Amino acid sequence: MQRRYVTVDVFSDRAFGGNPLAVVLDAEGLSTAQMQAIATEFNYSETTFVLPPRDAAHDAQVRIFTVRSEIPFAGHPNVGTAFVLATRAKKAGARMLFEEQAGLVPLEILTEGGNVTGAELTAPQPLKRLTRFDAEQAGACASLSAADVRTDRHPPQIVSVGLPFLVFEVATRQALRRARPDADAFARTLPCDGSHMIYFYTRDVPVKEKPCDLQARMFHPGVSGLSEDPATGSATVAAAALLAELSSEANAEFRLCIGQGVDMGRPSLLLTRVYKQAGAIVSAHVGGHCALVMEGTFRLAGKG
Repeated sequence: MQRRYVTVDVFSDRAFGGNPLAVVLDAEGLSTAQMQAIATEFNYSETTFVLPPRDAAHDAQVRIFTVRSEIPFAGHPNVGTAFVLATRAKKAGARMLFEEQAGLVPLEILTEGGNVTGAELTAPQPLKRLTRFDAEQAGACASLSAADVRTDRHPPQIVSVGLPFLVFEVATRQALRRARPDADAFARTLPCDGSHMIYFYTRDVPVKEKPCDLQARMFHPGVSGLSEDPATGSATVAAAALLAELSSEANAEFRLCIGQGVDMGRPSLLLTRVYKQAGAIVSAHVGGHCALVMEGTFRLAGKG
């Protein structure tokens, strides 16, 4: 059986920016082992597999695989998959609802001039604030000193709205730029609370990188050692929810424009919205543009 796939660059309005994603459109009948092998072959940070929904009221069941394992939720795979399905629909609806391991993931389709340009997801789980670390522990994971880490708004902490990350703030754009993953520090600190990944950001954004409110980076274990992700929606929306929760405003909509991938040559732009009522986070969202890159078919040797 021929199976169709599409690759897109997510959180970018042009090809060869943002975060690459492979979307397998005809995944019904594939085993978990086959999906894992296909994701490893694509060798992107994630590959998604689109299956018929269990509930006909939903749009699709979506399974997400890294090159190593299946994960319950991720940001750019949802945004990119919704974009791909919307561009192929005879008439794109305004919303989609995906079934995933982390729960139901609602998405809004972004359009400009009648054309589908991207998507925005709603986080499937409420904000969880888990284990805290000191500045020295967190900074070491990125080859930074404790002095490079800011703790005035929040300590380094694992947070999640569906997938956990160690999130911390660094003091300067220069510190963000010179950060490098340190395998020994990673091994001392992670995994913890199910997290193998660090996401760190700075408010020190130079004028030339405006309109971004923050610049961020994300390091994670890859097949050949520690690697960097150019655009991480699940970490970005968790960090945005954390910052909104920490705000003294009890009722507000918090919007952030966050850059990522700049220091690795794949600039990305992620837009977040967090709603807060009576001091509690009601919903958290992240979205952005997508660009189609490649499409084709493949046939698995043997069964499948």
